[in-house]
Amino acid sequence: MSRPSGDLVSNKRAGHNYEILETFEAGIVLQGTEIKSLRDHGGSLQESYVKVLDSELWLVNASIAPYRFGNIHNHEDRRDRKLLMHRNEIRKLKVATQEKGLTIVPLAFYLKDGRVKVRIATAKGKKSVDKRADIKAKDDQRRIDQAMKRYD
Repeated sequence: MSRPSGDLVSNKRAGHNYEILETFEAGIVLQGTEIKSLRDHGGSLQESYVKVLDSELWLVNASIAPYRFGNIHNHEDRRDRKLLMHRNEIRKLKVATQEKGLTIVPLAFYLKDGRVKVRIATAKGKKSVDKRADIKAKDDQRRIDQAMKRYD
């Protein structure tokens, strides 16, 4: 999964490890220098996930690097960050995780009208057989594209 233009930070492994079912947009509560660090693409969504606690969404284990020009008031690297969504969307996500056994994964941080947003998705984990099948399909498509290019 390549980074679409405009993404500050993307979770490249999400498409490989999960079958993405439905995507959502959420706001995020940031502190101090976190926005400056994100604008410098200083973050990582690897091994991060979203959990629902008391009708609130929390982004867990996401890393936003300390701002390199910051001072003693710099932010923590890994902390739980609150996500902002409408109540009915949060309820829908909560039902999906509890009843259907899905997980919520962050896909990317991006800017929209000067504010940082998080693209999150409900996803189902892939088994290793599914991952191998995806890799094989990509390799086959690459070979077909190369063959077509040679004969053009």
